[in-house]
Amino acid sequence: MFRKITAELLNWKSSQYRKPLILQGARQVGKTYSVLEFGRENYENMVYINFEDKETRKIFDESMNPDVLIQKLSRFARKTITKANTLIFLDEVQLCPPALTSLKYFCEFAPEYHVIVAGSLLGVAVSRDEYSFPVGKVNMLTLYPMDMEEFLIANNDSELADKIRRCFENNTPMDSFYHSELLTQYLRYLVVGGLPECAAKFVETKNFDLIRATQKDILASYLNDMSKYNNKNEIKKTRLAYSSITTQLSKKNTRFQYKLVKSGGRASEFENAIEWLVLAGIVTRVYNLDTVKKPLDNYKNIDSFKVFISDIGLLCANKNIIAEDILYGSDDLNDFKGGMTENYVCQQLNRNGHICYSWHSEGIAEMDFIIQDANGKLIPIEVKSAANRQAKSLAAYIKKFNPEYAIKISANNFGFENGIKTIPLYAAFCI
Repeated sequence: MFRKITAELLNWKSSQYRKPLILQGARQVGKTYSVLEFGRENYENMVYINFEDKETRKIFDESMNPDVLIQKLSRFARKTITKANTLIFLDEVQLCPPALTSLKYFCEFAPEYHVIVAGSLLGVAVSRDEYSFPVGKVNMLTLYPMDMEEFLIANNDSELADKIRRCFENNTPMDSFYHSELLTQYLRYLVVGGLPECAAKFVETKNFDLIRATQKDILASYLNDMSKYNNKNEIKKTRLAYSSITTQLSKKNTRFQYKLVKSGGRASEFENAIEWLVLAGIVTRVYNLDTVKKPLDNYKNIDSFKVFISDIGLLCANKNIIAEDILYGSDDLNDFKGGMTENYVCQQLNRNGHICYSWHSEGIAEMDFIIQDANGKLIPIEVKSAANRQAKSLAAYIKKFNPEYAIKISANNFGFENGIKTIPLYAAFCI
């Protein structure tokens, strides 16, 4: 499948400032597949080491000297490793922390070798007390679930993806025939999500029951990770917090509430659980701003935030929402549609490197997302789950902060009027 990360890997390969690369991301987002395909297409040969095999961990037991490691890796893989022409790919590196530490020495003493390591749960599985993380000695990339554009391309709709980008850039309406078809594809994406295994099964079978079974397996692996890589006292709290996220997205909350995780729950009891989920890459935390000024991070309220699931398909699977209710717009989901749509938009924004914030003023307005664009402009984004002409919160925000322009995402077609850029739900990946 086409993944945008390939372009970033090519930039890394050709950079004169290249360092060993850490590719991080949640489980099942496609890290291994992406690097293996990149290696096959862009190097003469590749040495692939998977640390799930305990024997491979012995390679890094005694020495961090790159010359010694190259000899061991070459012998283990039975391949000649040549500078710049061989990709060394170390997978599931969280299971071998010394391999992570060795990247420092590759950077300092053997930068001509091309090394990529990939791993899940690097934020929680590697002890910083026991092992030295190679700060400043590595490049880092994060792989997210497939966005809407990658989903369209996987479904042989790259031509439609190109049409979306043209309409986005020119603020011209999409042909009504394609607009309707793309809204349908958007609903399918909500059900399937962006995990490559689920997307591949959708392309092959169009069987939503099969996809849901796959999603349930992935959710089970996430729950297992919460037990395997967590403090014993935090396991139950982490699972409760994760389950509560999907429940809270159905409510009219402007922030995550600990008391909804468990009756009488407090931040002191569950804040470590939320932090674990964030570091594991399976949720995103969006802080609320006290005021909208640069730098945004200075004005975030650390006690007020929303939490979103990293993949929209897993969000729906976690609450057993059947495909037909999403595809046909069941009224039974009215309470959930707003939070589900915000979760989807957050996922698309994250994929493009945006750090999302939100803002609300009691009784005046609530802004779903605020981002800073490449030119340093602070852009408010209002999200609606259906066609909607009113934008009261956006109008109130514009009056208060006078942004250069604002974005409204809904089921409406493309347009630009009175400083508001209207974007259809299926085009959020363009932002």
